[in-house]
Order: sequence, then structure tokens, then C-alpha cells
Amino acid sequence: MAPSAMSRTNDWTTSLSEAQPVPYWLDDPGRPRPEPALTATETCDLLVVGGGYSGLWTALLAKERDPHTDVVLVEAREAGWAASGRNGGFCAASLTHGLANGLSRWPDEIRTLEELGARNLDAIEEAVARHGIDCDFERTGEIDVATEPYQARELRDWYAELERRGLDGGVEFLDRDAVRAQVASPTFEAGLWDRRGVAMVHPAKLAWGLKRACARLGVRIYEHTPALTLRPYGAGMAVRTPYGRVRARRVALGTNVFPNLVRRVRSYTVPVYDYALMTEPLTAEQRASIGWRNRQGLGDSANQFHYFRLSADNRILWGGYDAVYPYGGRVRAEYDDRPETYAKLAGHFFTCFPQLEGLRFTHGWGGAIDTCSRFSAFYGTAHRGKVAYAAGYTGLGVGATRFGADVMLDLLAGERTERTALEMVRRKPLPFPPEPFAWTGIALTKWSLARADARGGRRNLWLKAMDRLGLGFDS
Repeated sequence: MAPSAMSRTNDWTTSLSEAQPVPYWLDDPGRPRPEPALTATETCDLLVVGGGYSGLWTALLAKERDPHTDVVLVEAREAGWAASGRNGGFCAASLTHGLANGLSRWPDEIRTLEELGARNLDAIEEAVARHGIDCDFERTGEIDVATEPYQARELRDWYAELERRGLDGGVEFLDRDAVRAQVASPTFEAGLWDRRGVAMVHPAKLAWGLKRACARLGVRIYEHTPALTLRPYGAGMAVRTPYGRVRARRVALGTNVFPNLVRRVRSYTVPVYDYALMTEPLTAEQRASIGWRNRQGLGDSANQFHYFRLSADNRILWGGYDAVYPYGGRVRAEYDDRPETYAKLAGHFFTCFPQLEGLRFTHGWGGAIDTCSRFSAFYGTAHRGKVAYAAGYTGLGVGATRFGADVMLDLLAGERTERTALEMVRRKPLPFPPEPFAWTGIALTKWSLARADARGGRRNLWLKAMDRLGLGFDS
């Protein structure tokens, strides 16, 4: 899809003429008002730093485990404003950034990891219902689509491998006619439909609903309250904020892409900027022209991949392809808007759906996510077990952050559980090197991945070496 699309990009830039450079999900008049900032000294049993999914799930689960636990949550801006409110809304069961990545890294644990992931997604669905969270939750599944003949062969071979290993439950291979019967695109050559392992959600409403649920259970939430320092204080820890301080017996860090308060953790992640477009609502005729009656999430099989889905009001979110790493790993607001990527994405969109010519985009946005060298989250403790952290979700944190919250709470409690016994939890990925080596390595990897897409999937010596070392770069 990509090579032919890029040659036509300029044909479709008029579709962007009215696109607002703000995340569609956050552009909502029902957005909750922020809680006041902390302006005093607080004490608590558990302090949670970060008001995205990671922190919100941690606070909520801590109260559900023990309602008497005194929990405080601090957020530097507003709950859900960053990656948790800007993502594509794919809530996946996978804890390992897909089955293929998990199978290659933890083959002996993969069945346990898959089972834990399925239970985690079920628990999210139950929590959404139990707490009355209106986040457009739809258990539609996801189709991994092939847009080149070699990708179709790879999908068929992968499905055969899943069957051989007995890991094909709920997965269906779709040939060209079958996948186009689901979603009508002249670029689709085959598909692999995971029917139960992915749900679609409104990501910002999920974050806002978790915030309300936390508050109802007694979590004290302070927004516009960045955590500046983390230091031991007596038998616990103290976190300084601009106007106050929190003293806590235990601390859970859910800051992800932002600099971790435990400095030695910072080299394990780098920020990657991901971008997306949202169309205006489709008419009934436009919907009929593409089918998509089962409303699955979709993603293509290229290294530089796209992800796309329908919103509740029948818009199409179209994102991915470019994964931009800023030199030095800086996270800055000016990187959130990238018109050259929007133009590229628009061209790709109309190559995939030429029958939608004339459709307009209403929003275009970007933002940073954290990635690590193994693509899936890692975990750990600091300060003699009084601080826990989870990071490195690499774009699949909508569902996996709830599992990460459980892991952090297990670690803080000093409990050996099915989760903490996992090799995935006990071991960390390789850290990224310092600059300029990080930027050079990532740039070479991105160039190699684009070249592989253009050469029928053939990986060069650099990518083969990275594969042998278990290293990579993804969004």
C-alpha cells in the first residue's frame, strides 16, 4: 500500500484543509474539569504518580484490593491528556505486543501469558460495566491485513504455525475475498482475524471514567501537580511537588514516556512520536461502500504499518506509518503536530479506500509513546521495595497497563504471585545506548524496515543482527 500511496499524497492534501491540530478524543465538551493542585503536605499509604491508564488502574485496583488503603494520585497536567487520551483505542489482550513477539521471547511462558492477557481483557470489560464507564467499549476483535502478496503468504504461514502449536483459538484466516467481504479495500490480499482478543474503546472516556471511579472509591486526586523529586523519608518515601509534598509508605510510578523519578530506569525507554487522522462521520452510502459491518480494528502487516478503526459516530481513525524519534529523546509539545506526516497519511488513506474520495479529515494529531527494546512492558522496584514502576508498553498499553498495575501492587506488597514469577516480569530489556548512538541505531533500523517493506519483506544484515540480539524499534 505505501509505495503507490506516497506517489499520490499531493492529490489528497485538500482533505486536510479543515483538520484541527488537536486529538479528536480530547476535543469533547463533556471533558471533566481538572481537580485542584496539591498545595499542602499529604500523607498516605500509597502514592501513585501519573494520571494515565497506568496510574489510574493502579489507584483503582489498590482500593478494590483493600478499601482501607489510603491512596493519593498526582498528575502533572490532567488525567488522560497524554498517550492515554490520544491513542487509537485498541484495547488488546496481548501483554507481549502481539503473539509473535511473545512467542519469540518467552516461548516457555507463552500459554500463561496468553491466558493472563485474556483474563486481563475480560477484567477490563467487567470493570467498565461495574463502574458504569461510558467509553464505547466494543469487543469486535482485530484483523491483521496483508496488502502485498508476500504478506498474504506470511499470514497464511503464521496461521499454520498457530494451528500447529494449538494457539489458534479465536483466530480465523481470511483469504482475499473473505477479508474484502469484511472491509472493502482493493489493497487487501488476506487477513487474520482475532475475534475476541481486542476491544475498541474511546480512549479519553476510558481515562475519564477510571478517574471518576477512583474518586468514588476515595482516591484523592491532584491534577496540575508534577512530581519533582523522590526521596526516602523515614520508613517510607517523600515526593516533592511545586506547592506541596506527599509522604507515603509506598509509591507506584506510572509516568511511562516521561522521565522516571528513578533515574536508572530512564535508559530503558525512548519516546516515539506517532500520528493519526480522524475523518468526518461517514454517510450511509459511504459506509455501504466499505462494508465494515463488524467494526473490527484493523492494522496492516508492513513494518511501517497503519492502524485504523471506526469510532462510535462512524468516523474513521487512520494512524501510524511514521514513527518519529527526536534526537536526544526529548518530549516536547511542538512535536505533537507534523503536517508532512498528515499529508502522507492522507494519501495512504485514499489508496486504501478510493471509494471515499471527497471525505474530509476533521482532526490530525500526534504524541509521544514510550518504547523499549523488547516492545513490551518491563517492571521493577527501587528504594528497597518501597517504589515500583512499569514502563515500555510501546503503543499497546490500553489493555496491558491494567496488568502492569497488578504487577506493581504485587511487587509493593512483596508477594510472589503468578504474575511476579514470570520471566517477563523478572527480567528487563536491554537499555538504549547514549546519543549519538541511539539516534544513529534507530535511524538505521527505520531505514532498514522501510527498505524491507519495499523489497518483499527481505530483511538486510542490520535487521538480521537486531533479530538475533532480540532488539528492535517499534511504535
